[in-house]
Amino acid sequence: MSKKVLGVVGGSGVYAIDGIEDAEWVTVESPWGEASDQVLTGKLGGTEVRFLPRHGRGHKQTPTSINYRANIDSLKRLGVTDILSVSACGSLKEELPPGTFVVVDQFIDRTFAREKSFFGPGCVAHVSMAHPVSAFLGDIAEEGLKSLAIDHARGGTYLAMEGPQFSTLAESELYRSWGCSVIGMTNMPEAKLARESEMRYATVAMVTDYDCWHPDHDNVDVEIVIKTLLENADKARDLVKHIAGRLNEWPTEPDCGTDTVLDTALITPPDARDPAVMTKLDAVAGRVFAAG
Repeated sequence: MSKKVLGVVGGSGVYAIDGIEDAEWVTVESPWGEASDQVLTGKLGGTEVRFLPRHGRGHKQTPTSINYRANIDSLKRLGVTDILSVSACGSLKEELPPGTFVVVDQFIDRTFAREKSFFGPGCVAHVSMAHPVSAFLGDIAEEGLKSLAIDHARGGTYLAMEGPQFSTLAESELYRSWGCSVIGMTNMPEAKLARESEMRYATVAMVTDYDCWHPDHDNVDVEIVIKTLLENADKARDLVKHIAGRLNEWPTEPDCGTDTVLDTALITPPDARDPAVMTKLDAVAGRVFAAG
């Protein structure tokens, strides 16, 4: 079995990963534009890792201004097979207080101002998003959270909102009525693009607040959020180290098949595909193009 390469997308508060051997920040040229930042490459726990700060170092990108396609394409070009998203979020459930880490397994996408696919006119594809999160990565993350004694929950739905404003009370109560567990602004379209790129994807959402639905937390305060973020950051880095150390020795892959999802997703026949579009898709879909 070929070696897995771990891509880590760090969210708010996680702008670097310490302990990486042979660490080097590299610039990746992508036909989809500029990524949020350079990518930190090296080895961690014996595994090749690629770390990308989602908002850029210094938190310069808003949830909407992030070039998600360039970010995911850059990781694909660096050989990433598995993506771990570490993301700050608000809680929509009493039993998920600030400081809890949630291994998400579903998403509801309420974003509306972002490019959500690599595919389009000239080369159309439809990938399944029924099960958007890798159970393989989720299992490793859960093991790590247990071994590190980090308060956590396995499973839950992440509501992705556009932002950058936080929710109204009516919105927060609506999402609670849908059964959502956490709310954030960045994991969509990231998860969709990872699937189109045939990379396994998992989210560990770090709860910073109760959103505005909770009677004791009726206003989301950035100062409070940042305080909790800083408390969570070291735990998140420890978790990344654990996952990197276990990635290539984990015995099973219950969701194998992500790496061939495009075999049944492309609907535009080869003779009708736009060569210019195919050139942009060389990293994302090069495997299936080569196979004809």
